[in-house]
Amino acid sequence: LRDRMDEGSGETIYVVGMGSDGGDWGLNESDMEASVATVRSLCEQLDADLIPLRDRSEAAGLVRDYLIRRRVGELDFLEVRVAVVGNVDAGKSTLLGVLTHGELDNGRGFARQKLFRHKHEMESGRTSSVGNDILGFDQEGQVVNKPDSHGGSLDWTKICEKSSKVITFIDLAGHEKYLKTTVFGMTGHLPDFCMLMVGSNAGIVGMTKEHLGLALALNVPVFVVVTKIDMCPANILQETLKLLQRLLKSPGCRKIPVLVQNKDDVIVAASNFSSERKHGPDVLQGRSACRAVLMFIFILQGVGTVVSGTTLRGLIRLNDTMLLGPDPLGSFIPIAVKSIHRKRMPVKEVRGGQTASFALKKIKRSSIRKGMVMVSPKLNPQATWEFEAEILVLHHPTTISPRYQAMVHCGSIRQTATILSMNRDCLRTGDKASVHFRFIKTPEYLHCDQRLVFREGRTKAVGTITKLLQSTNNMPSNSKPPQIKMQSTKKTAARKEDGAAATGDEAPTIAQPSGPSTSQGPKSGGGGRRRGGQRHKGKGQNSSTNLAAAPSSSATGN
Repeated sequence: LRDRMDEGSGETIYVVGMGSDGGDWGLNESDMEASVATVRSLCEQLDADLIPLRDRSEAAGLVRDYLIRRRVGELDFLEVRVAVVGNVDAGKSTLLGVLTHGELDNGRGFARQKLFRHKHEMESGRTSSVGNDILGFDQEGQVVNKPDSHGGSLDWTKICEKSSKVITFIDLAGHEKYLKTTVFGMTGHLPDFCMLMVGSNAGIVGMTKEHLGLALALNVPVFVVVTKIDMCPANILQETLKLLQRLLKSPGCRKIPVLVQNKDDVIVAASNFSSERKHGPDVLQGRSACRAVLMFIFILQGVGTVVSGTTLRGLIRLNDTMLLGPDPLGSFIPIAVKSIHRKRMPVKEVRGGQTASFALKKIKRSSIRKGMVMVSPKLNPQATWEFEAEILVLHHPTTISPRYQAMVHCGSIRQTATILSMNRDCLRTGDKASVHFRFIKTPEYLHCDQRLVFREGRTKAVGTITKLLQSTNNMPSNSKPPQIKMQSTKKTAARKEDGAAATGDEAPTIAQPSGPSTSQGPKSGGGGRRRGGQRHKGKGQNSSTNLAAAPSSSATGN
């Protein structure tokens, strides 16, 4: 039972009266009472709650389904993250407003107004950012969300205090022009499940297939909600359901559609529907090595810099010293965690799989960006400029070849990367290949087997990181050391006098740092001084030698 609860992240569905020997299911009254008492004593030993779900009669007697959920502390709760996607006007924000606030919509956008974060969203009725709202359940499985009477807003702290389980809904944009935001929400927020919404009157149109493909590529389990069935003619509704089932059975999806129409269907679907995202603490030298991914950064008056993100593994406590990075040079800086909040509720620690906000000591907002990580010093983190990935091209109008640039989404990382090389001449729609990437602006903290989405305009590719290629120095391979540039412009006279002497023994040793940029020739971008050398490939080696010779000549002069 403990193993089953660990598999289900703290809860499992247990069926009493179902045998595994192939005989008839069911127990008589007295046997059922004795079996339930046994299960209850097991739950007491494991410090768990036993919640009855349903009774049903089978051939040999009664069968009962129970939900067993681990008890959590006063200030703790189980958390499930659900990303809500679908086409424009499928009713995503309206459904979330009704679920979390407990009030029905008035047909003119009343329910969704509570979820919008920006003025233009309220005016247009379209979500353009990543919204969050929570739905809390107590130990009996009852909803605890109660909007206050003043303005109808939710008090997240009160909900979390009363809840033993909280569902976080991540409301994503449906419009095509906000696809970048939607991809970031699906990769950066690490949802456990994905709720795809389809308007029954509109059918499977627009971005529905895009969002479904994105969820399948990221290995997030999907369930579909069909909305607006009251305003849709019966024949159109049946047509939409038929198309939906055909899409889910298609070779690209290979899913078995289960139509959920009553409570029994809910329990059957829930017991066969699990998320593959596991967040177990990895114990290292007696204390878990922790890692958190940063998604949002903001400044609070009187508090300072606050970052919010998801703890991937381990345990982060108050006043822990963590490493924050990588910065543009690829280094990590030590920082102290001043306070921690989960769903606006102050806590003393967070574990793997939980989302939290951290107030940091003595660090400026300008030195943090999205995609950074907070890691334990025991992990000895390394920033990566280049990596190899196995990718599958989902769509591209022409061909992809080396030196092609596109946006890479990998967790909360969102940065343009260049293809340096690949094991095929060119890639078209539907091709698979092993590709060598390099980030354009800053190095990132990656690990193998991480999923990535590669997109640019209508081009989309998905893949998995297979190999990290660590940089030997902290400088990007497509830039030259800054001090060389400065001295070469200032000390032109010294270069003319000592040019012959410098090109002897010292030049090759000093030219080493700029080796990668010269060897890659036209691939590296940069300042105007380098472009001349790129145009005349024959002179490239000489110009870099002269440029590198300048600091040595100035050093001998001084």
